[in-house]
Amino acid sequence: MLANCNLFYALAYRRISDSLPVTDQTLFPGSPFATVMLPVEQIMTAREKLAKIREELKQIFLERGDLIDGALSALLSSQHVLIIGPPGTAKSMLADEICRRINGADYFQWLLTRFSTPEEVFGAVSLKALEQDEYRRVTLHKLPEAHIAFLDEVFKANSSILNAILTIINERFFHNGREIVSVPLLTLFGASNELPEDDELMALYDRFLLRFVVDYIAEDFRFLRMLETSPQAEKTTITLEELHAMQAEVRDFTIPVFIYRTIADIRRELRKKSIQASDRRYRQSLSLLQAHAYLTGGVRVSEKDLFVLEHALWRDPGERPEVHSTIHELVFGYEAEVNELLYQSREMREYALRPWETSEMRAHALIEVHTKLRNILLKVEQIMEKAKKLGRPLDKVGAVKEEIEEMQQQMLERF
Repeated sequence: MLANCNLFYALAYRRISDSLPVTDQTLFPGSPFATVMLPVEQIMTAREKLAKIREELKQIFLERGDLIDGALSALLSSQHVLIIGPPGTAKSMLADEICRRINGADYFQWLLTRFSTPEEVFGAVSLKALEQDEYRRVTLHKLPEAHIAFLDEVFKANSSILNAILTIINERFFHNGREIVSVPLLTLFGASNELPEDDELMALYDRFLLRFVVDYIAEDFRFLRMLETSPQAEKTTITLEELHAMQAEVRDFTIPVFIYRTIADIRRELRKKSIQASDRRYRQSLSLLQAHAYLTGGVRVSEKDLFVLEHALWRDPGERPEVHSTIHELVFGYEAEVNELLYQSREMREYALRPWETSEMRAHALIEVHTKLRNILLKVEQIMEKAKKLGRPLDKVGAVKEEIEEMQQQMLERF
């Protein structure tokens, strides 16, 4: 009888609790209906928590919106980030703060100089292993065991350190004595005050898919806000398992065919301007686009996500404005053109529909505007056909075409 009663209460509780939001369930101490109020953070999905982390970081790191989006996109796609800028621009602080938002993630940070030794980065040589004629390092709390790493003045390290770093960030392996050990590294943040000039460093420079140039806060009102801002009392976090699950979701994000075509167009136009990125960089950028779409709340990669490539396709900082303008022209160029035609059409409609002194003047204006609208429609149709061949979305162009056609019909009805 008691067992049946408990079963009844259990089923009743399940039906009641399932029918109510978590925040509306009432506590009944000592009864089978007692529920525990969950913290809001536990109710949120991992993606919602990531979006909240993104907003919190932007409240802390002012004028760093692109860098924050790039860093989180790199984390979701397991890519690496290079930050170039003077001391005191929160380069290491950002990497440290991101790691603090991931429960269970190990963080490694080090300032490299030409006098740095491998022991500082990869761990000391194991004396116990040496007794057994084996050269092996104790990697505890060092780079080979880190999920997120920050290497300051990364280009000042000597060749023995750089070669091992290359293997870690490229292949996610570390040669430790006789063993080749898999490393858990997700993202490595590199920082430097200047670009590398030595050809020996170019291989490492090329491994950072995302590159950002930062400076001190420019706007006075943001500088004052930075001075007045207090540390956040509560910080949103995710678990390492949630991050891995989100990475899997990112890999499943669809990349439409027109995105591939647009990337090919970007590559062609940049080559005309003598800006050439490697094929590997373009290939790796696909995962970056997926991550950016996921981060910004999309359901698939869209044209707006292509703007993250302006931080991936330049080699010299002076090339970045050209990369940005090229992407903008290819992505929004045809839309800007049809919008301009739409504005012209609206101005013509206002001209034709204004009060006229005589019916003859009114008829003449209507005929003139009708003819001009017909010519504009021909231009819109040409743009539409070109966009169709390139595989671009036609929704906005189609809407403009319909509006101009309505204006043309309106002119006919006013005769």
